[in-house]
Amino acid sequence: MGSYRDEGGSLTFMVRKVWLNMRAAIGAELKEFGLSTSQYATLMMTASHPGMSVADIAREVASTRQAANEMLGGLEQEGLIERQPNPTDRRTHRIHVTDAGLARLKEARVAVARREAELEAGFSPEQRAAIREWFEGIADACR
Repeated sequence: MGSYRDEGGSLTFMVRKVWLNMRAAIGAELKEFGLSTSQYATLMMTASHPGMSVADIAREVASTRQAANEMLGGLEQEGLIERQPNPTDRRTHRIHVTDAGLARLKEARVAVARREAELEAGFSPEQRAAIREWFEGIADACR
C-alpha cells in the first residue's frame, strides 16, 4: 500500500495514522501500569497543573466531560487522583494527583520514554527537533 502522499491524500490522515499507531505502541507499554493513554495524559497534566477541572481535562484529552468523568472515576478508585471542591464554584471539582498517582506516573514515564526513544531511533536529532517544532506549530495554528 502506498503512502497517503503518493495517493494524493490528506496530511490530516497521515497525522491520524501516526497518532493511532503511536497510541497503540504507547498503550501497550502502559498496560503494565494499568493505565490507558488518556489516564496517563491526565496524570501528567494534573501533576504539572494541579487543580484542573473535569472540563479542562476533557478538552486536553479530546473527550466529552462524561467520558472524562468516567476515566477520572477509575483513577480515583485506584487512589491515583482526588477531587477537591472548587472554593469559587460549588458545581466543579479540582483534580489533584495523589502520592500514589505520582509514583505510578514516575514508573510509567520511564517505560514511555524508552518506547518513544525506540520509535524515534531512526531519526537524527535534527529531524526529531523539526518534527516536534512542526507539531507545536500545527497545534498552535489550529487554535
